[in-house]
Amino acid sequence: MTATGSAATRGRAAGSRRRELITIAADLFAEHGFAKVTVDDIGRAAGVSGPALYHHFDGKEALLGEMLIDISEYLLAGGREVVAAGGDDVVHRLIVFHAEFAVDQRSLITVHFRDLVHARPDDEARVRAIQHDYVEVWRAAMHDRIPTLEPATTLAAVHAMFGLINSTPHSARLPRDDMLDLLVRMADGALSTAIGHHSPPSDRSTSPV
Repeated sequence: MTATGSAATRGRAAGSRRRELITIAADLFAEHGFAKVTVDDIGRAAGVSGPALYHHFDGKEALLGEMLIDISEYLLAGGREVVAAGGDDVVHRLIVFHAEFAVDQRSLITVHFRDLVHARPDDEARVRAIQHDYVEVWRAAMHDRIPTLEPATTLAAVHAMFGLINSTPHSARLPRDDMLDLLVRMADGALSTAIGHHSPPSDRSTSPV
């Protein structure tokens, strides 16, 4: 193996180790709270000494920041990809995308809601900026789907949808696929209700009931 190849292999291994440490830390933070988890706790769960964590992160706050920035960037990129694919079912596919995240990453949802305030100020600001852009992806898609909604109502509907889907740390009491199906059906149902409520009168007048 060449020196370049060896360096690339080491780089991939280091990246994989960082992701493993982030996953372990997310579970610990979700279970015990950021403030109660020490560097030694994370190292112990990862099978290394606490100080070894500093080979990958400047400290616990830096790990938290990277954790939340990474997942925020993942959601934004995924949401934009859904919208770029086009079609008349964009909001439904956004719902499925976010619901899959919610059922698979419950620890990260808990950490975000409870512990973002413990991140370094620059990291917290970065997370909030990315989240603002992700909300805008949804808002624009919702507006395209229900153009009769007032802007404030559209934004409220987006946040209500997130509230429903992000409930998995408390509501996920079913097998993974069953929970995913339930969330998607409930979110789609809420969307259908909003569409029906804001349909033009001429559309409603054709109803047989």
